[in-house]
Amino acid sequence: MFHNAPGEHPGVTEPTHSDGTTPVVHTSIHQRFAEQVADTPDRSAIVSGNSVLTYRELDERANRLAHRLLSLDVGPGEPVAVLMERSADAIATALAVLKAGAAYLPLDPAHPIARNRRIVDDARCAVMVTDAATRDRGLPSVPVTVIEMAEAATDAAPAGDPGFHPDVDTLACVIHTSGSTGRPKGVEITHAGVVAFASDRVWGDAHRRILSLAPQAFGVSLYELWVPLLNGGSVVLAPPGEPDVRTVRRLITDERITALHVTAGLFRVLAREAPDMFAPVREILTGGDVVTPTAVRAVLDACPAVTIRATYGATELVAFAAQCEMTARRPPSGPVPVGLPMDGVTTRLLDENLNPVADGEVGELFVGGTRLARGYLGRPDLTAERFVVDPHGAATDRLYRTGDLMRCGADGRLEFVGRTTDRVKIRGYLVEPAEVEHAITAHAAVAGAAVVVDDGAGAPDDRRLHAFVVLGDPSRPAPLRVDLERLLPSYMVPSSIRVVDRLPLTTNGKIDRAALRASAGVPVTTPTGNGAPTSGRLADLCRLFADVLAVPSVGADDDFFDLGGQSLQAIRLVARLERELGSVAEVADIFGHSTPAELEHFLSTCEKPGH
Repeated sequence: MFHNAPGEHPGVTEPTHSDGTTPVVHTSIHQRFAEQVADTPDRSAIVSGNSVLTYRELDERANRLAHRLLSLDVGPGEPVAVLMERSADAIATALAVLKAGAAYLPLDPAHPIARNRRIVDDARCAVMVTDAATRDRGLPSVPVTVIEMAEAATDAAPAGDPGFHPDVDTLACVIHTSGSTGRPKGVEITHAGVVAFASDRVWGDAHRRILSLAPQAFGVSLYELWVPLLNGGSVVLAPPGEPDVRTVRRLITDERITALHVTAGLFRVLAREAPDMFAPVREILTGGDVVTPTAVRAVLDACPAVTIRATYGATELVAFAAQCEMTARRPPSGPVPVGLPMDGVTTRLLDENLNPVADGEVGELFVGGTRLARGYLGRPDLTAERFVVDPHGAATDRLYRTGDLMRCGADGRLEFVGRTTDRVKIRGYLVEPAEVEHAITAHAAVAGAAVVVDDGAGAPDDRRLHAFVVLGDPSRPAPLRVDLERLLPSYMVPSSIRVVDRLPLTTNGKIDRAALRASAGVPVTTPTGNGAPTSGRLADLCRLFADVLAVPSVGADDDFFDLGGQSLQAIRLVARLERELGSVAEVADIFGHSTPAELEHFLSTCEKPGH
């Protein structure tokens, strides 16, 4: 599909279709959606439980909110904050913001209020759209006009299209990712980027009924929302909250899901616990971290008719920029490659002088083309650092510097080698450890801190952040974890926070991170094994805790999360509870009852008559 013409540099691909032409985008997101409404007005657009919205109904609901936004003088390309749970109204709101000529800025209700406040303030949002449930939990206290979707999109509002037709290079949405300066950075995504992404030839009939699991504030939501809605498909919404094996299996079967994306970490859990659950699905997308061939083969063995597509990308590239297709006939024989560029994507492997590397040599991956984001909102310095002029293209061509080291294999597919930066994937999210350090050092009780990454046994599921902290007054311990949970998303809160007398230094006076990393894998809290019964369900729970956490033994009062447990391990624990003990629990129940004794009491209470 993508080949170098004779005489071209190796390690370079250009954005073309199979006929050799470069894809061109002529319509905005909502214009493309309007065309779909005209073609299939009565087709299901969004399915949420027992509720179904047709394309016509979704269009009218979005139009009504768009008129309300226009009455607030929302300007072209102006960011409008959207703070809502996963719902049909959240999707209608994103569409309404676009119809009003503005750009939607999704916030995750699961993130701390302080973090969302910082994002809204940095983006200078004047308007925020929310829902009743989220509003009741508390909103960022910034000077914005807050409206509720249910109140704004009433039958009294006009249902006609406002008629805004922006240039395709206009800002469409702003999605925030971790930032090395301590501030989340807002990626500016254009209408052209989203429409080009949704128009990729890889989205065939298999992507007609897509399960939505990701928060709207996560880049993967661009696939889950716009690929189906701009191509006549249906978005099937999972309930709010962390998905578990039982819920995903039920939705796949009951809702006749044809395709879905699961992060590499969740895919590994599902492949281990219930690989046959994907049998009704035609395509599985997975990525965001290392996709293990063991997990791929487990699913393909159980579901030989399924296609698995490993995806590579970044929010700056509108979700995915490359993909690798795997089937039962063509399973991975070794590490899963990054694969081939998708439509409209330029890839270049360059050396430190920005010259193309030879075939088979390692270079840093630079990506350009139609989908490239405009830059970072309000951050010209960071934009200039990450988005550079293409030294081998036209004067107006730009490239995004991924920080990923790759080589081009003999079959033309890109292969991941390593990273040039400190950024790391934690549970599928790209995290800058420096942002976590900034949050810790901003604490009044902290005199110094360093955050390192521990890869554990080498499996991506075991990758964790560890913080080493020097207190200003060692005699006065501070509730650092509690305070960090108010500032950072759960995946950015370190698994361990160790108070040390000093941070080790190298001979040139810098923090010796290698020394810290060497001690990072030693747990701060070790399982006591105390109080572990020898029989009954409590004994089984202690055994399951130990198995999932990969520790020798766990006592009845040992805490799952103090022992290094994370949400992916909690998903595994829930699956094994049901499969081995016949006990039904949700992932949230593990967070609320995190010792074997607490969980046993909770399960006993739930199983009493009348509960």
